[in-house]
Amino acid sequence: QVRLVESGGELVQFGESLRLSCTTSGRLHDNDVAGWFRQAPGKEREFVAAIRWSAGTTAYADSVKGRFTISTDNVKKTLYLQMNSLQPEDTAVYYCVTANVFSAQATGYNYWGQGTQVAVSS
Repeated sequence: QVRLVESGGELVQFGESLRLSCTTSGRLHDNDVAGWFRQAPGKEREFVAAIRWSAGTTAYADSVKGRFTISTDNVKKTLYLQMNSLQPEDTAVYYCVTANVFSAQATGYNYWGQGTQVAVSS
């Protein structure tokens, strides 16, 4: 079993930055993929970013490319999402996920955190 716990979500102003963290525990492997999804009210969950723990290779949704950065601390087994130039459309619950292989679909991830709320005011 894998346990994921997100933190760092809060209300910020347009253009500000925020860093989300996800602490992990349980059976994780170096080749596993970790990532972030988000869900805005009335919308489906959407892919934000992903990273492979060992290789550090990353993938981003077009909507956040250039503004968000995903990273890991492999010693602490913690995942981060640095979010810059935040916009009101970034408002959502952000979820930490992990799986054996990369997918941009929510169904590709079998472990999810409880989510952390990010709200961006205009």
